[in-house]
Amino acid sequence: MNIISKDNSQECFPIVDERGTVIGSILRGDAHNGSKTLHPVVHLHLFNSKGELFLQRRPEWKDIQPGKWDTACGGHIDYGESPEEALLREVREELGVTDYTPRRIDMYVHENDIERELVYVHTTVYDGDVHPDDRELDGGRFWTKEDIARNLGLGIFTPNFEEEYRRYFLSCEL
Repeated sequence: MNIISKDNSQECFPIVDERGTVIGSILRGDAHNGSKTLHPVVHLHLFNSKGELFLQRRPEWKDIQPGKWDTACGGHIDYGESPEEALLREVREELGVTDYTPRRIDMYVHENDIERELVYVHTTVYDGDVHPDDRELDGGRFWTKEDIARNLGLGIFTPNFEEEYRRYFLSCEL
């Protein structure tokens, strides 16, 4: 059962340019109010050795894309934190996973109606236990490539996940 919570609008994020150079700071509330100030996030696509992809379900209290299935782990980089530090922290907090080897595959700018993010995209293969934190997520599970393909475009997944999945994984053999 998910514990009702909300995002902390006072968290401090770095403002970055499109190369990831920090040029200032911004509060979460200001980064998500339509200002479109570029701030960095990390994503991890966690596959098992069978090629299934773990997805988290975003809780209903999230300020962006509540209730949708999303990348296994995603989170903001805190001011003063490197992408690698943020990834390790977020994966530990959200999934309870610490013994894995992430590989950065890209970084790109994602924009929606209320924000712009510089996304550091990572992937890993992991066959251990995943323990979604019920304070941060509304569960999670492994999906087959076929299950994901059948549900693309139906509003089940976040647009950001669908964009990344189509870009990096849809046509590849895992």
